Amino acid sequence: MSSGMKLHRGDLDSLASDILTRARIDGMFSVAVAGPPGSGKSTLAAALAKKIGSCCCVIPMDGFHLDNVTLEARGLLSVKGAAETFDLVGFKRLINGLQSGVAKSFPTFDRDVDSVVENGGSLSDEVSVLLFEGNYLLFDEDGWTDLADGWDASIWLEVPADVLQERLTRRWLDQGMSMEAALARAQGNDLVNARRVIEKALPATWIVST
Repeated sequence: MSSGMKLHRGDLDSLASDILTRARIDGMFSVAVAGPPGSGKSTLAAALAKKIGSCCCVIPMDGFHLDNVTLEARGLLSVKGAAETFDLVGFKRLINGLQSGVAKSFPTFDRDVDSVVENGGSLSDEVSVLLFEGNYLLFDEDGWTDLADGWDASIWLEVPADVLQERLTRRWLDQGMSMEAALARAQGNDLVNARRVIEKALPATWIVST
């Protein structure tokens, strides 16, 4: 991935200001917040949206997880979170709908029950900045690469490997797993996906590091 403008997480004020300056045109302004699992995309997107204000809405790609029954039937349940375990066609349809103003709601994902919540989020009439967040928004593999053409700007989260492992292990510990099971899940699936995302990352407007 070629370098974009390097920022620290503490630079959210300047990042929000830059996005607002760029967004002062007619229509929706779409920003991708991308990075490997455990990089803090949801946290950063929420904090950035708060600074941008009520004209901004966060849309998580996690709302397009395929359901567990479908994944089990396809032999993909053990790799849930990999690119092929998402409804890419549905996600592209939503992006186009939100950017054109046709769609006003979007699905979200409830990690506690491991399930998609249909129409879990919605856009108010004043929204003009869309913050899409997800692992594969700047992903250079077939079917995903062209997503990058739809972003007006993009943010890549850069996090050290040891920090990713710690966060991903903590995620499963918080879901009630033992340390052994949490480590196995993080190392056997999440970090595999993380390496794939990092290796296939496309250039970003800004790179935010911890």
